[in-house]
Amino acid sequence: MIWSQLLSPQRLDQKPGVNEPSRSAFEQDYDRIIFSHPFRRLQDKTQVHPLPEHDFVHTRLTHSLEVSSVGRSLGKRVGEIILQRHPQLQSDFSLFDFGAIVAGASLAHDLGNPPFGHAGEDALSDFFLHHPNGYQFKEQVSEAEWNDLIKFEGNAQGFRLLNKKQYGLKLTTATLGAFTKYPCPAFFPSRNKSRKSQKKFGFFQSEEDYFSRAADQLGLLPAGKAAWCRHPLAFLVEAADDICYNIIDLEDGCRMGLVDFDETVDMMASLLGSQFNQEKLKKHISLNEKLGVLRALAIGKLVDECTEIFLTEEHAILDGKFDKALTDVCPSKTSLDSIGNVSVEKIYRSRHVIQIEASGHEVLPGLLNEFVIAGFHLANKNESRKYANLALLLPEEVRYSIEQNPNDTYGVLRNVIDFVSGLTDRHALSLFRTIKGFSN
Repeated sequence: MIWSQLLSPQRLDQKPGVNEPSRSAFEQDYDRIIFSHPFRRLQDKTQVHPLPEHDFVHTRLTHSLEVSSVGRSLGKRVGEIILQRHPQLQSDFSLFDFGAIVAGASLAHDLGNPPFGHAGEDALSDFFLHHPNGYQFKEQVSEAEWNDLIKFEGNAQGFRLLNKKQYGLKLTTATLGAFTKYPCPAFFPSRNKSRKSQKKFGFFQSEEDYFSRAADQLGLLPAGKAAWCRHPLAFLVEAADDICYNIIDLEDGCRMGLVDFDETVDMMASLLGSQFNQEKLKKHISLNEKLGVLRALAIGKLVDECTEIFLTEEHAILDGKFDKALTDVCPSKTSLDSIGNVSVEKIYRSRHVIQIEASGHEVLPGLLNEFVIAGFHLANKNESRKYANLALLLPEEVRYSIEQNPNDTYGVLRNVIDFVSGLTDRHALSLFRTIKGFSN
């Protein structure tokens, strides 16, 4: 792979445009994402703690903004050295282009996540695996399409949203490539899980052509049938996410009293090593100040480490031979693993989180069941006042897509899933209660 192609400002299905002198194509990507409807919905979607009441607890929106900030730093740091190593790039690109690509892809990285976090992904999948009204579709779709339905994947849903025409995003192929951490489909018999890029999947059957064309434009190397090697900057997007959720989930857990402050300090001190100064920390009065100082130092150190690894492995990354998360091979891996273990034990499995996630396993399959029936009512023009009314609750663009292709079973299901997975936590809960007659 070559950088001049990997940094392509071309947009799918559009002729090359004239760049604005004050705003690059990659900066336009960032702006389009931040003003988009799917991004706005992240303000009420679960990061770790569903339906949070605490002022400082992160939602998907604040998490995405923070990941984008760290991603921009990683991109600029890497870009500065890449441009020195490849001076022929300097006439067309700057370190700010690297930063903008990673920042934009990082900003969008959680766009496809459903209500109730990862539990929501499982709940949507379970409808097709275990609910009779969902399992019945197994014989009505292809094997590849069925794999999409029984393995809802937020990354693939995000790629779908970025390419849906009604949102008008039309991002550059560089940003689409950096966004896609898993450039392979769900149905992939030769999947090699020793490759980090193949542990999940990054696009549904409905968007395979979009990614294939983006991959050709970027010159991504093939890694099997309908699978490719990662865009190099996807490693930085992944690192930014890993850094933020490890450090900031611990910070949230400490603020909520789920993790003892002294234990939090010990884990941060282990990560920081010689940079940790107990006496300086004592000079800060409030818990928020102390946690803020520790967070800033920890993120700074991890950015340094991930930048160094990426630059060391540049040639292997471009050749498709390096396929690991940067945080899995950085010097602070042991400390990050310790933080991760404590987070699983005391934060992700806390009683409050489990209770709300359990409700998600009722709410999302319940909504899917009703709206799938409504979707096919719309497609087949069946006589049912109840489902005619429910169909009217579907967004106009969903109804239009279903009516345009009423005989496409997979397409109808995909559109209904778009609606349910796009709901915020509170909207999903209130809509479920309303249609079940629990509230009005």
